[in-house]
Amino acid sequence: MRIKFTNLYKLAPKKKYILSKINELIKNSKFVGGKEVKNFEKNFAKYVKSKYCISLGNGTDALEIAINSLNIKKGSEIIVPVNTWISTAEAVVNNNYKLVFCDINSEDYTINLNDLKKKITKKTKAIIPVHLYGNPANIFGIKKIIKKKNINIVEDCAQAHGSKLKNKHVGTFGDAGTFSFFPGKNLGGFGDGGAIVTNSKKIAEYCLRCRGHGALRKYDHKFSGRNSRLDTIQAGVLNIKLKNYNNVIKKRNQLAKIYFEGLKNINDLELYKLSKYNKYSFHQFVIKTKRRDQLRNFLIKNKIDTMVHYPYMLNELKFLPKGNKLINSKHLGKKILSLPISEEHTKKEIYFVIKKIKEFFKL
Repeated sequence: MRIKFTNLYKLAPKKKYILSKINELIKNSKFVGGKEVKNFEKNFAKYVKSKYCISLGNGTDALEIAINSLNIKKGSEIIVPVNTWISTAEAVVNNNYKLVFCDINSEDYTINLNDLKKKITKKTKAIIPVHLYGNPANIFGIKKIIKKKNINIVEDCAQAHGSKLKNKHVGTFGDAGTFSFFPGKNLGGFGDGGAIVTNSKKIAEYCLRCRGHGALRKYDHKFSGRNSRLDTIQAGVLNIKLKNYNNVIKKRNQLAKIYFEGLKNINDLELYKLSKYNKYSFHQFVIKTKRRDQLRNFLIKNKIDTMVHYPYMLNELKFLPKGNKLINSKHLGKKILSLPISEEHTKKEIYFVIKKIKEFFKL
């Protein structure tokens, strides 16, 4: 049996309907903006239960524009978890703010609140919690820590479409939430795409202008923005995929449950510790073991694909800050391994992965 990590072609539902929609848009020269894009913004805002959704060219732009919308004094500090995709840190550095790295929890790889308390100073003006792998960060705890402080929250939800804290969708707790619709995401397009969600009219209006060179319509420029628009074809694809998305979450949770049950008694392997109050989208299913490389090679020999998210912590990059006392994340990149999990995988395939992992650990 050969098990691929993912197959993006198989992940696309209603392929004939999608191709028909793309053909329709091309025939009618609908490439930028218009009804299809507005419909997706309306549909996604409804899905996460946010007042506003501003679609953008990609998730990185979403982070940068969201930070810009807060109008924070240049040189201020922004705290970011050290285990995340580089965009989270880039958005801070590229906006000329001071990047401060925070440690992560060993249990779910989200931002560590004990370390967060230590990293907050008078110069701290924003925190970017990342709902990594679809695991919701403890926003309630963060809000408690920063109560009565003038600190903004921008939630990085690039991997967390459908994840919830106490039945409220991530991205709707802070000042703004940012999403990516990169093809490999649970809700992915056929190219790059992103969005910002917010309940603030002021932030929404800024983001709308910023994505279109500082203008809401042609020759209406109020400031220097950028060109970051979700193209119409991507909006059309995402509108179709969004209708089926609850089924995607359901299937991924079913497969994750099989993993948890099948791998729970392996002493040399660590699994997530989940909260019964949260809903998880399982963008990735990550295990941790000191024998990661040997296990990965064993699985490759058995025709099972895996990936590593991420092989290094961001403070290990030479052009970013070294950080301070990042204990839980130290050497983490050498221990974590992402197993196959998506709606295209069958239960039989997941049981096969578990069987081979148990063989490796001689259980």
